[in-house]
Amino acid sequence: MASKVLVVDDEKRIVKGIRFSLEQDGLEVDCAYDGEEALKMAKQNEYDVVLLDLMLPVMDGLQVCQQIREFSDMPIIMLTAKSDDMDKILGLEYGADDYVTKPFNILEVKARIKAIIRRNSKNRQKEEAGGKKISARDLVLDLDSRRVFSKGKEINLTAKEFDLLELLLTNPGKVYSREQLLNIVWGFEYPGDVRTVDVHVRRLREKVEENPSDPHYVYTKWGVGYFYKN
Repeated sequence: MASKVLVVDDEKRIVKGIRFSLEQDGLEVDCAYDGEEALKMAKQNEYDVVLLDLMLPVMDGLQVCQQIREFSDMPIIMLTAKSDDMDKILGLEYGADDYVTKPFNILEVKARIKAIIRRNSKNRQKEEAGGKKISARDLVLDLDSRRVFSKGKEINLTAKEFDLLELLLTNPGKVYSREQLLNIVWGFEYPGDVRTVDVHVRRLREKVEENPSDPHYVYTKWGVGYFYKN
C-alpha cells in the first residue's frame, strides 16, 4: 500500500511541483490550499506525512499543527521562510517534527519525507513483533501501541518525542550528541541545525518530568548531548 502524504500550501504552482515529484516516487498525495481545508482532511485521513506551509489563508500553519496535535501524532514537516528562525522554533514548539526552509530543494523535501516513512515502517515492524514494554521509574512505554504512561496516567507524545524517549531509555548511560540524535531519530544526515533536538527535548521534559529544570529521565551532558541513567 502506497504511503500517503498531505501537501498544504496556498501557492498552487509549488503544490503541483511537489505532488508530481512525490507521485513519481510512488507516493499517494492529497493537496490542500488553506488551513481549514488541511485540518478537515487531516481529520478524515491518516497521513504518513503532512507537509505544511506556515503562511496559509483562513488558518495559519501553526494553528493547523496545534489542532492536529490534539487528535493525532501524524508526522508534520513545516515549510518556513529561510530568514525567520523564530518561525522554525515556533513550528517545533507547536508540535511539528521537522522543518524545511523556503526556497527549498525538492530533493531535500523528498529525503525528509522518505526518512520519516522509513522510520515509521520500522516502528510498525516493532509493533507487529509485539509485546514489549519499557519501564523506567514511574514511566512505562508500550512499544506496541506507542503509548506512554506515568504513574498509570497516559502522556500524549508526538512521534518524535516518543522515538527520543524510547532511544534514551533503551540505552541507559549512553550519551548521544545532538547530531547523533538527528541522524538516528530523524533518520538521515540532517542538514539543519541542532536546535530541532533541543526544542524536542524541552517539550519532552515538560511532559514526562515532574520538574523539567531538575530532570530524572532526560539528562544533559553539558557540551556533549543527552542521556538517561537508571
